[in-house]
Amino acid sequence: MLAWGADANRHAPELQTHSRTGERIDQVTFHPSWHALLALLRSQQLQALPFAEPRAGAWMARTAGYFLQAQVESGSLCPTTMTFASIPVLRKETALFADLAPRLYAKDHDARDLPWREKTAIMIGMGMTEKQGGSDVRANTTVARPAHGEGRGAECLLTGHKWFFSAPMCDAHLVVARMGAEDGPLSCFFVPRFRDDGSKNSIQIQRLKDKLGNRSNSSSEVEFRETSGILIGEEGRGIPTIIEMATSTRLDCVIGSAAILRAAYVQALHHTRHRSAFGRLLADQPLMRNVLADLALESEAATLLMMELSHAFEHADTDPLAAAWKRVVTPAAKFWVCKRTIEATGEAMEVWGGNGYVEEARWPASIAKRPSIRSGKAPATSCAWTCCARSSARPMTRRACCRTCRAAPPRIRPCARNWLRCRRCCANPRNNSRPTPGASRRGSC
Repeated sequence: MLAWGADANRHAPELQTHSRTGERIDQVTFHPSWHALLALLRSQQLQALPFAEPRAGAWMARTAGYFLQAQVESGSLCPTTMTFASIPVLRKETALFADLAPRLYAKDHDARDLPWREKTAIMIGMGMTEKQGGSDVRANTTVARPAHGEGRGAECLLTGHKWFFSAPMCDAHLVVARMGAEDGPLSCFFVPRFRDDGSKNSIQIQRLKDKLGNRSNSSSEVEFRETSGILIGEEGRGIPTIIEMATSTRLDCVIGSAAILRAAYVQALHHTRHRSAFGRLLADQPLMRNVLADLALESEAATLLMMELSHAFEHADTDPLAAAWKRVVTPAAKFWVCKRTIEATGEAMEVWGGNGYVEEARWPASIAKRPSIRSGKAPATSCAWTCCARSSARPMTRRACCRTCRAAPPRIRPCARNWLRCRRCCANPRNNSRPTPGASRRGSC
């Protein structure tokens, strides 16, 4: 598996925009190792396990498998995560999901470039950000104009662009666009790679991103030119729809970062147990033992938080406290674990010394793969946390608020107390059973 990961990153994806006779094909080709990694992921159903086989512990089992895979190669996890995160959204579209479900749940990997209805297994991607807005999806200008039908399931034609369109060879993407005009309401669309008649959908890949470190997975810039898309969810509710998908991707950011933390610690520990300096093994040097202990604590803490968060995801539909914990802690955990991974991985590189600085050591790539750099920016995550803290799909008792904010990382906890008004709650036990003011109102998301 390590060899597959090395080969998949050494032989980067290649874009071919046109066929030899000039037709637009927009194909990305991958090294066979990439497909071997995806086949392994799907054989364990890491793209759908809790939904395909809903049972006690399914979320935890999927988290454990993802955690192990992320220590080997991270790029192949991107389409796996997006496929996994799309399922809660697509399940609400009954007619469409009836055809999608067996292909999303399949345990095999189908690499053929065909219309999704002709394949045995499919992958789903996501397209939100644009040049002018980045993480601020409300700045999007891509327009969707009605073509056939109206309401949920209607076909629209999209015109615009996406600045980050990850895994463009996915069989379909969930895309946010404005309905009718550039100032129209934001809505979410299911955009397949091929139209229903078998012709290629007009998703034109402009180029692949020349990314730092993570080269096995292709991220692209695309343009939509009357691209066919199916309206998902209610018109004008595009952000809440896509945020439901983004919430699950944040969980995987936590798992992936915790996995990199563990890989950093384990490799640093192995190195110090076999490297001698100044008359004895590095692991026997007192200061080095302190460093290794710190790395161990970081790894154990991130792993525990990862598993607690997965437990909350599994019980969120039946336990209000788990739902509150999931809603508030998910963005906070993504921020915290991703940020701590930067420090810990850098420390592990120092343990290796000069050997940790060369690409063969995997550390430069590991730094670049961290979601904190790629998608866990503090301002965007802070905004997400604020929105989660202020909004709720169901009333939250003040006691739940208190327990939730105490679970937040120390840097965020004072802000949590302010937003959730927990100080007064903690001081007055009589208020513990009363709903938090405004908790039942919908927030801006």
